[in-house]
Amino acid sequence: MNKELDFIKDMFDRIAPKYDFLNRLLSLRQDIVWRTQMVKAATLQKDSRVLDVACGTCDVALEINSQLMGQSKIFGLDFSFGMLRLGKQKLIKKNKKNIELLNADALNLPFKHDLFDAVFIAFGIRNIMDRPKAVKEFFHALKSGGRLAVLELTTPEKGILRSLYLLYFQRILPMVGSFFSKDDAAYSYLPDSVLKFPTPVKFSKIMRGSGFENIKFKQMTFGIVTLFVGSKP
Repeated sequence: MNKELDFIKDMFDRIAPKYDFLNRLLSLRQDIVWRTQMVKAATLQKDSRVLDVACGTCDVALEINSQLMGQSKIFGLDFSFGMLRLGKQKLIKKNKKNIELLNADALNLPFKHDLFDAVFIAFGIRNIMDRPKAVKEFFHALKSGGRLAVLELTTPEKGILRSLYLLYFQRILPMVGSFFSKDDAAYSYLPDSVLKFPTPVKFSKIMRGSGFENIKFKQMTFGIVTLFVGSKP
């Protein structure tokens, strides 16, 4: 049994009811902008088949659906039932029948190879300990020419901005997050997981090592978020 995985899964189940609210609050609503840019970067065509890994409450899936005007088949996958339950409520409320949700693990995708035009994962890859294996799973799931888009929190590399960011991220954010979610562990885990995440150059090498090409990354909002895009030959 993977105790680390179980801890993360239980944590997301616990914070699910406050997850969307805290995402907007703690990012000053920039998370909406980041997801919009992520979906645009994949340059999807209508009638695409898309996989959203670590889909959470379906914000990325709904953004994909919006940009493609409902003309796509989207699969959202998450290991947290709590997140999927809230995501399902959103889909029912918005009557989105082309988005299907699955409870599954990113390291063992329940799909045949060469199936998807694009794979997305937003704010989820840092929670996967074996990142190279996960990225290889994404590679196998994609059709030739398909694109992987990864959006993740990162740490500014130097200067006064890094100092201010660390002050906010290590001191202020955990206090605000735990106050609203009533979960101290979750919002202490968040800054730790981000600080341990590889630099954009190192994560790009993981993508390249898994077979992706034309890899590009774009740092947004002063480097606190990085968008990675790569394609399968």
